[in-house]
Amino acid sequence: MSLFWPTMIKREVDDKPIAAQIYVTDQCNLDCHYCTEYDNSVPHPSLEDLKKWISKIRELGCIRIGLQGGEPLMHPDIVDIVRFCKTLDLKTSMSTNGFKLSEKLIEGLEDAGLDSLQVSVDRMTPIPSTRKSLHSVIPKIELLKKSKLRFNITGVLFKDSLGEAKDVLEYGFAEDIPTHARLLHSGLNGTYDVEPGEKAALEEMIDFQASAKMKGKKVHTTASLFEYQRSLLTGKELDWTCVAGYKYFYVSATGKFWLCCINRTPDIDLMDVTPELLRSYSTKKDCQTGCGIYCIVSESLANNHPLKFATREVKDRLQSQSARLFSKLTT
Repeated sequence: MSLFWPTMIKREVDDKPIAAQIYVTDQCNLDCHYCTEYDNSVPHPSLEDLKKWISKIRELGCIRIGLQGGEPLMHPDIVDIVRFCKTLDLKTSMSTNGFKLSEKLIEGLEDAGLDSLQVSVDRMTPIPSTRKSLHSVIPKIELLKKSKLRFNITGVLFKDSLGEAKDVLEYGFAEDIPTHARLLHSGLNGTYDVEPGEKAALEEMIDFQASAKMKGKKVHTTASLFEYQRSLLTGKELDWTCVAGYKYFYVSATGKFWLCCINRTPDIDLMDVTPELLRSYSTKKDCQTGCGIYCIVSESLANNHPLKFATREVKDRLQSQSARLFSKLTT
């Protein structure tokens, strides 16, 4: 058995962080209207600086790292960045819009040991507010399907994606690719300002994915996150404590320590972060109401009630896998 999962379980009950997301660049080749996480005026951080920050992340106790931007594939040393993460025995993932993927780059990422790749797709067709469309990246997905890289398709649910989100999901299901679409995060105000009809459509999309998962489709979302997203739309209060800054944190492309990509405090040099500082954030946050940073939310739900979370997810997964097996046996 891999040593990762025993360590992962240990991290849920000790006082060290589990994961960090690091911006390997602020630059991006797209300009999605809802995105605030790119700045093409900022140069790429050097490979030397990134290695220093990644080493600090590992030293603090993290066992997982996510590479993001901007668009991480914009960094000229992205393969070497992945390879360095793996030398530190970090479970390494990456989020990308997929536009810059090529056969050579995919081979490089595979050789470097990238554990998983998340391809962001919002619609079937591009529009001014988001060019992250399936029709634009299907050739890239075909390349990924020929590789050994684990990957999934992910999208955000908002006014401009709702009309075609189900088509994207059904493509992923048909191709047996783990796929999901999640609510666009609300920002620090903690509210979802949508019309009643739009809210109903968003709820329908959440229910569609939950139902598809129970029928054996590869939906890349947990039961706990389905429940959480429904609570965002209905206004139902869930009792949870955000673990941003404690179990999960962000590092900017200039080496600053942030609680998350929305709450960019305390904005101090990562190299000055101590275990004591991390432990000080093991409390509820004023900004956690309405939070749509789902990596943080998921880790918080798991950390708050690890046994309950694990039991629910095992049951959910077994039901989904049983449905998949039954479907194969009857077709």
